[in-house]
Amino acid sequence: MNKEKRIAILSRLRDNNPHPTTELVYTTPFELLISVLLSAQATDVSVNKATAKLYPVANTPACVLALGVDGVKEYIKTIGLFNSKAENVIKTCRILLEKHNGEVPEDRAALEALPGVGRKTANVVLNTAFGWPTIAVDTHIYRVCNRTKFAPGKTVEDVEDKLLKVVPKEFMLDCHHWLILHGRYTCIARKPRCGSCLIEDLCESKEKVYAE
Repeated sequence: MNKEKRIAILSRLRDNNPHPTTELVYTTPFELLISVLLSAQATDVSVNKATAKLYPVANTPACVLALGVDGVKEYIKTIGLFNSKAENVIKTCRILLEKHNGEVPEDRAALEALPGVGRKTANVVLNTAFGWPTIAVDTHIYRVCNRTKFAPGKTVEDVEDKLLKVVPKEFMLDCHHWLILHGRYTCIARKPRCGSCLIEDLCESKEKVYAE
């Protein structure tokens, strides 16, 4: 795929959604961090349902830590992998209090050092909470970039590296959100909605799907 076509794709996605953001509900960097940590192998909808009950009770590292592992589990038990996630949430809160004065660090290495926080989660927090031009590649973005040939790669790291090279600076901040939403609602896994796709004519997939 050439540069002109990529710019056309991003321009259409931008025109359709000028101010995209995460579908996770949060009000502070700490709430976003915890929500993203909880969202691994879970839907944003399920996370939002749990945090809608958790955050009014505890939405700071100190308050969440005071709940303890079992207390956190009570709020997030409807989310997949809630046992290990509760452990990571408590460990993360302890580290934030001990090493970062209870604040979420605006630093990739410090974020990735938190239990349950990998590169993808760090990218989301840096991008959404702090406005960094990072791109967190999840299964949706990986699929969209390979299927459309926008930024193909064998691994999520390959796709991230390619995106950072080919996405023009003016689109970098919001690119993550446009691609993830496109993958979540249009370029879905089993039966992509090609007939109603905003960029269908620009997509280089050889296996487009149309309703009969």
